[in-house]
Amino acid sequence: MALEITFLGTGTSQGIPVIGSTHPVCLSDDPRDKRLRVSVLVSWDEYQYVIDCGPDFRQQMLANDISRIDGLIFTHEHADHTMGLDDIRPFFFRQGDIPIYAHKRVLDALRVRFDYIFSSENKYPGAPSVQEKEIVNKPFRLGNINVVPINTLHNRLQVFGYRFNDFAYLTDVKTIEEKERYKLKGLKVLVINALRIEPHHSHFNLEEALAFIKSVQPERAYLTHISHMLGFHAEVEKLLPENVYLAYDNLQITI
Repeated sequence: MALEITFLGTGTSQGIPVIGSTHPVCLSDDPRDKRLRVSVLVSWDEYQYVIDCGPDFRQQMLANDISRIDGLIFTHEHADHTMGLDDIRPFFFRQGDIPIYAHKRVLDALRVRFDYIFSSENKYPGAPSVQEKEIVNKPFRLGNINVVPINTLHNRLQVFGYRFNDFAYLTDVKTIEEKERYKLKGLKVLVINALRIEPHHSHFNLEEALAFIKSVQPERAYLTHISHMLGFHAEVEKLLPENVYLAYDNLQITI
């Protein structure tokens, strides 16, 4: 069974270019230096799931000609990972209620932010509807495969990463316990966040991401959730180990 991964967005919470910034990376003409908020599409057989639904969700769906999804999976509740939820409306109008998978805390946050989606009273006729699927730190079924949650910390906030067969996707990670790292053994592809060169209080920097990759030992690794402070795509990629790559928006890989 082949998995196809589409990087819908690979940027940090502000995206690149940052509004009003004159930083050289924000002014770059290289399309790989222009990054929407972080998200991926995971496809296999007849299934398609999107991990995280940020404010660029509509643009990402159009850019990749995505007309159907089987559900949304959330890593955590921060705005750059959730604020596109209203834009599931075209999918809802064609498909009906859209399944959303998340930690209970994240579902609770979404009910507050998007009360008009979750409310059963006086529901606006144009609002989408969802099927809530609570994730705990145990494998769960999507289509015909088991997905394994990976429990991590984003500073002090719990965040889920996810393993689909030989592929794992982790973002907004700063610390991860050894028992959770064990779930990542034997990967063909690992995607992990690498925010910038300098240390950060709630994200891996480049050095920490590379050390994590070395400890997990996937066949290949891709860096995501990248800020302009990491540097130019073309320059940074030359410095990486031979099995580590910078992801970029609309990149597709097959596993």
